[in-house]
Amino acid sequence: MLDSPQNAPFEESSLRYEGWRIVAVCFVIATFGWGLGFYGQSVYVAELYRQHGWPASLISMGTTFFYLFGALIVVFVGEAIRTFGPRACLLAGTLAMAAAAVSMGAVREPWQLYVADAVLAFGWAGTSLAMITNTVSLWFDQKRGMAISLALNGASFGGIVGVPLLVYAIAHVGFSGAMFGTAGLMIVVLVPLILLFVGQPPDRHGWLARSTAANMRSPAQVRRQALGDVGFLSVVIAFSLVLFAQVGFIVHLISFLDPLVGRERAAVAVALLTAMAVVGRVSFSTVIDRLNQRLASALSFVSQAGALVVIINLHNDIVLIAACALFGFSVGNLITLPSLIVQQEFDPRSFGVLISLVTAINQVTYAFGPGVVGLLRDLSGGYSLPFYACIALELAAAALIMVRGRTAIASLRAKRSSPEKR
Repeated sequence: MLDSPQNAPFEESSLRYEGWRIVAVCFVIATFGWGLGFYGQSVYVAELYRQHGWPASLISMGTTFFYLFGALIVVFVGEAIRTFGPRACLLAGTLAMAAAAVSMGAVREPWQLYVADAVLAFGWAGTSLAMITNTVSLWFDQKRGMAISLALNGASFGGIVGVPLLVYAIAHVGFSGAMFGTAGLMIVVLVPLILLFVGQPPDRHGWLARSTAANMRSPAQVRRQALGDVGFLSVVIAFSLVLFAQVGFIVHLISFLDPLVGRERAAVAVALLTAMAVVGRVSFSTVIDRLNQRLASALSFVSQAGALVVIINLHNDIVLIAACALFGFSVGNLITLPSLIVQQEFDPRSFGVLISLVTAINQVTYAFGPGVVGLLRDLSGGYSLPFYACIALELAAAALIMVRGRTAIASLRAKRSSPEKR
């Protein structure tokens, strides 16, 4: 039976288990979500500047607005899934993203860009990290880390394949035609997949029934208590610092490498970084559920800091590309690990609310990463200062992530002594 906790490990290990179909669907959703919502931003900025000649700051502020407004929406993803179910929420996210693509292709005035970015924020909330993590977690318990890692490989795939295809389409049918065509393709591919394969999740521990019980805390109470918990804050702040540094570094990577190794090799370095994110996520997926996830996070932060030290100080072509690969190895896991720590250390009935809160706070923080790195670069005349600042943030986060609060320690002790774990 699907709702039998003792049978869960066997079910989740079987390729016939329905949860793996959910993982496949979420992989495709992540491909479109990151391709249009995250990586697509660089395409929109360049294309709108080329078409209209608007100030780069005006267009870039649209991207910042997209992230900040999206963070406000992401907070409520867990509640939306609990209220309406994963199928309805995924369909809503897909349709919102398709509408955003159409809106972006129809932009003719600056105010229309901000409207398109507002719609895009709804689509991003419904097709990205919080939505996918929450959805996959409804089908998985013992293999949750592996399932989330595999589903989120779609994020990297969206950058590796989605953006080049979008650029190719723009070159042949124009920006509007490419965006309209992408919106149509998204609906044709995703809507049938969601309708066919995303059904009612198994309620293995009775959490769905208990979520409506009188003693269940409200989402506002969960958020308020979490923000006063040392263990939760250590996760939120540590990953916010790291993602601020990571996004800021990646956005400026080509600008840094171009004068050192040339545009072509710089592009190779970025492509390798993205590919290594997939390699790292797949490699970790087989063992991530058995690791000390706070320690794994700290080591990932330190490895990125080490890669940055090499990138700043050694300008040999091969060494630089290798350091970018090392940095990229942990990039994918840094969007998976927060959900696994939250699952391990806090009340599972609050998982959806908590991971949505973590995602929202992280998104608000890393929205400013590229701008601050660019400002420090302008003030100092080079990238050494901003990249050393990123190293400092990574190392501070590595120390902070090892701080567990009383709630986390009590939860871990309870799980270790639970008869189900023996």
